[in-house]
Amino acid sequence: MGTALADHRPEGNAKLSDTNDFRHALRRERLAHGLSQDALGAQVFVSGSQIGNYEAGRSVPPSEVVQGLDASLDTGKELQELADKARGEAVAPWLRSWKENEERAVILRTFQPNLIPGLLQTEEYARTVIAAGPHSPLQIEEMTRERMERQVKTLERPDPVTMTAVLGEAALHHGGMRMMQDQLRHLIDVGRRPNVHVRVIPFSAGVHAGLTGAFAIATLPDGSPVVYLDTLVEGEVGTRMKDVHYAATVWEAICARALPCDLSRDLILRVIHEHERRTKMAQEHP
Repeated sequence: MGTALADHRPEGNAKLSDTNDFRHALRRERLAHGLSQDALGAQVFVSGSQIGNYEAGRSVPPSEVVQGLDASLDTGKELQELADKARGEAVAPWLRSWKENEERAVILRTFQPNLIPGLLQTEEYARTVIAAGPHSPLQIEEMTRERMERQVKTLERPDPVTMTAVLGEAALHHGGMRMMQDQLRHLIDVGRRPNVHVRVIPFSAGVHAGLTGAFAIATLPDGSPVVYLDTLVEGEVGTRMKDVHYAATVWEAICARALPCDLSRDLILRVIHEHERRTKMAQEHP
């Protein structure tokens, strides 16, 4: 669920496989029109090197850029369709329906025992978490971009969702010290929003119901609940009442062990200071 990051930063010299029809079509049409990468980039307001990234398969451009490319190269909607296909291959299919529910939700409750919830992640943290999985460079960039877009569409829309995020204390420690300092400061900042509540289950809480895995419950505008269960292979979206009831029961048990928001903020600040102390020690004693 984890899920927000520059949107199309190149990843070294890694290239997408030849199944990416978009990059081949873009290069073919650009050359057919006698345009350099710089010349085409100028027409759609991106750099020539960015066009090179698209043609190398390092990233897929956002929709507005693809529309401009179709217009400049007189390709109708061909590039848009190919870009959607390439982009879709980098987004898990089971997550698409959850994203729609997430963006429509009026109330969102999410639990993560070991990671910062996707909607509250910094770009660097999100990319690092995604890159830890078996993903290609293109998938990493597209999944990172998708996660950032989810944050905007859910938390920064005109009527933002009311979100309560509960996370295990372990989530405050997994990652490089500098990255975690930035991530935890972001967590503090976003937790100051009136519609976002961040709570932590401390290590001292011991064994609790949430240790079985991450999940989220979205309440839609009509009051109906939808559950998302994070699993190893793929996430599951459910609306069956027995699933919703079970998730709600676990949620209440988790909240009973979590610190209130103010004490959670104090704990996060203490962990930030510990990361800062360790970073300083590492600099002084390399």
